[in-house]
Amino acid sequence: MLFLDIVSSILLIAGVFFGLSGAMGIFKFPDFFTRIHAASITDSIATILIISGLLLQTSFDLNTAKLLFILVFLMITSPTASHALAKSARHGGLLTLAEAKEKQQEKTR
Repeated sequence: MLFLDIVSSILLIAGVFFGLSGAMGIFKFPDFFTRIHAASITDSIATILIISGLLLQTSFDLNTAKLLFILVFLMITSPTASHALAKSARHGGLLTLAEAKEKQQEKTR
């Protein structure tokens, strides 16, 4: 029992670390697309780690099934939402950082 508690704690702490690093990436990166990338990747990893840590704390009953359903739901919806957000930004005319620099250089020529 003690071994599962230690592994669970490590997974939970790692999940919190990835969640916080993703939140810092939102403020640190320069443009929208790198920010959305940082948030979506770390969000998925943090979700996997945190729910895995919680799965080890359950006694493998109905709560385990609920956590697995939540994990599957989040693994489907989170990347889909990030993709839809990035695609709508591109459709709205938002340029990537490289494209914006290229456009700026063309204006100065």
